[in-house]
Amino acid sequence: MAAFERVKSGIPEMDAALDNIRLGDNVVWRVTDLAQFRLFMEPYVRQAIEDRRNIIYFRFASHEELIEERPEVKRVNVALSHRFENFTVDIHNVIEAEGYDAFYVFDCLSELQTAWATDLMMGNFFRVTCPFLFTLDTVAFFPIIRGKHSVQAIRKMHNTTQLFLDVYSDKKNVYVRPEKVWNRTSDTMFLPHTYDPETGAFRPILDGVRSSRFYQALGQAQRSADEQYADSWDRFFTRTKVLFDHGEDITKECNRMCNIMMTRDEKMREMVKRNFTPHDYFAVRDHMVGTGMIGGKACGMLLARAIIRNREPDIADILEPHDSFYVGSDMYYTYLVDNNLWDMRIRQRTEEGYFSLAEEFAEKIMGGVFSETMEKQFLRIIDYYGQDPYIIRSSSILEDGFGNAFAGKYESVFCVNRGNMEERLAEFEHAIKVVYASSMSLSALDYRKRRGLEKRDEQMALLIQRVSGSYYGSYYMPCAAGVGYSYSPYRVMNEIDPKAGMLRLVMGLGTSAVDRTEGSYPRIVNLDRPEKTSYSSSADKHKFSQGKAEVIDMTEHALKKLPLEGIQKDLPKYLDKILLEHDWEAENRLQEMGRWRPVQFISCKGLVDNLTLMEQMKRMLACIQTEYEYPVDTEFTVNISDNGEYSVDLLQCRPLQVQRVEGGVVIPVDIADEDILLESIGASMGIAKTTELDLIVYVDPIKYYNMPYKEKDLVAKLVSKINWHYRDTNKHMMLIVPGRVGTSSPELGVPTSFADISGYEIICETEETKAGYNPELSYGSHIFQDLVEAQILYTAVFHNEKTLHYHPEKLEGFPDRVTEFEEKEMLTDIVHVYDLSGRKCAIYDDVSKEHLVIAFRGGSKTVPETLQTDPGII
Repeated sequence: MAAFERVKSGIPEMDAALDNIRLGDNVVWRVTDLAQFRLFMEPYVRQAIEDRRNIIYFRFASHEELIEERPEVKRVNVALSHRFENFTVDIHNVIEAEGYDAFYVFDCLSELQTAWATDLMMGNFFRVTCPFLFTLDTVAFFPIIRGKHSVQAIRKMHNTTQLFLDVYSDKKNVYVRPEKVWNRTSDTMFLPHTYDPETGAFRPILDGVRSSRFYQALGQAQRSADEQYADSWDRFFTRTKVLFDHGEDITKECNRMCNIMMTRDEKMREMVKRNFTPHDYFAVRDHMVGTGMIGGKACGMLLARAIIRNREPDIADILEPHDSFYVGSDMYYTYLVDNNLWDMRIRQRTEEGYFSLAEEFAEKIMGGVFSETMEKQFLRIIDYYGQDPYIIRSSSILEDGFGNAFAGKYESVFCVNRGNMEERLAEFEHAIKVVYASSMSLSALDYRKRRGLEKRDEQMALLIQRVSGSYYGSYYMPCAAGVGYSYSPYRVMNEIDPKAGMLRLVMGLGTSAVDRTEGSYPRIVNLDRPEKTSYSSSADKHKFSQGKAEVIDMTEHALKKLPLEGIQKDLPKYLDKILLEHDWEAENRLQEMGRWRPVQFISCKGLVDNLTLMEQMKRMLACIQTEYEYPVDTEFTVNISDNGEYSVDLLQCRPLQVQRVEGGVVIPVDIADEDILLESIGASMGIAKTTELDLIVYVDPIKYYNMPYKEKDLVAKLVSKINWHYRDTNKHMMLIVPGRVGTSSPELGVPTSFADISGYEIICETEETKAGYNPELSYGSHIFQDLVEAQILYTAVFHNEKTLHYHPEKLEGFPDRVTEFEEKEMLTDIVHVYDLSGRKCAIYDDVSKEHLVIAFRGGSKTVPETLQTDPGII
């Protein structure tokens, strides 16, 4: 049929008054109750049946059904959950399948509040659904309940729909006042009308008596001015605060605040509800922009602080009071909707568009604009921070929960926060766009796909934190920063207790503790013996020290990584003793040559020697682990004054990159022995950063042993070539070699340097008694320090009780890509590059029990064809 063709509503006089409903029209009925909506919906459905229309009823609400089951009407049941995107896409897919000229009835949109807790998302749903219906020349009836929604939400619907009709009633009459009738008009069209359901009469009110009765009904139905501008979200929080101030029990309301604002992770919810007070929830709301979840990163940070306050109050006294702000997850979808990007979001969610549209989508996100309402709230945050720097961090809904760390997958952006207000606002908004766009990074998309999360809502909330630190000349930085593990994944020395925890400590911003910089190493601190290191000489300490510190250059408005000599002149003398250490051996050599000068390096020695601080860090991590019932990974800063007073700022907390399956089990019990490639206990160190492997590079121990001695270095070169080919392609690789890595002696293993193996996420040394190869990773060795710094998982295969299963022969059925790197048969017979992309090879790593399982699991990977044929794509 032709667009805009007139159709019958089942009420002829209403058709005449409104110049007919047209194909393409969305009709919103604002009613006091659904009985009023039925007065108009039922004639519409009867007429559509008579006209042999394709009629679809979307059923999702808890109210009584609007249309009883009948053969002429298709009923589509859509589960109403908190997942806005899934709900919207499900309805979008049905509409697309039904095609042109369909007639729709929707359940009451006001019930969307029960799942989404806010009017904002109802408006977003309507704004993305209504235009799609319009393009297919459909007619759709939508009821909403008067008094349930803010003026802003109604305005969004009003601006999008074609017809917006207000229905009122008193004891004698039903009234309809058309608020909007798009693209048609008459002298009486927008006057209030009376409607008689019995006769079908639909007449404009022209006399004063009927008009006064209408306005009396109108007045009784209106809310106060304040309520009209309040979202249902705000009304709930305001009402809850009033109840609390009057001493009422608000346990039920606190549970709801947790569910709609803090997290969807069930285990995290349990902990939040145990540890949060009503004041905690109100504080979050007071520092929040928009609605929705604050995201995993923000939730983890706040939960850890509450745990410390409740369990270790003396440590809570040294924590810096945080002054964070949160941009709610609903703002991400609102930004997409307001910038007309929802259609691209839908297409990107499809199998064919998942990777291929990501770059274009990210570019469009960067080109969007924020609404005036959002900008006003951004200015409030900027004004609060004055001209101190802050960081805008990703805090997606799935981030930092149990099973999904998303470590390093999304962006965080430092803002210098200098200049006039327009410049500072532009910097703020650019940073938000960068974080939003990072949701489309290939690394993040691949991570979600590997975990079966590509169909899940992944709304991006934001955590905004003032950068903790001090001014040193033109530079700004914390005295020190780092990451803390409540369980040490690396035993740097044999005698340490991994249960005591471990710190990776650096001077300056904490990015140097989590990002690898060549030639620069964080200080590894084992909290049971913090002052101990694996190095016996000051020369080794110097060699494996932090080469560069990251700072904010407030003059040049940029992040910089500076060598010690670039910042030392701006450090106060008392920090020299706290952060630096002398290389006595180098100074002695210089003195012997008559060229003495002080030789210092960054070691954070003064902090490590502060046993009170180290003990507090140990207890802090332990108490969080006790509540989590699993090891945790934290980020923190330390600031210290000239009188020795110090403070710790806890910035982030999450489970220690643990891969959990359904039911919260780290290693599932249903893995069949025949599916296991490797299983060991007490033979691994580090953390598995991925849950699935793409490639396993395997060096055959017997054939390697039998090759000519002088040619064994060719194997090392081939391993290195494969490493560098895949290193930055987001492929997850494991290397299995006989004997030792990092050795210079081919008779002990494959003679590789760290640069040759830096792209592998798991290094496995294997024992081979026939050839005399024995795994041995010395704790104080240079290669070990490199593995620790790069956070590469190390494991070994022994012929003893530590190895429960090891079956490399299972790899032989997979495609071998080695000929893409080497043509010589001698080498291709020794080195194999097994491509596992056709089968899931899952990694389960229980770091607390040092229990590692690598196994083949049921089903094939779903990998785009381009990724199968070109390993350099991601």
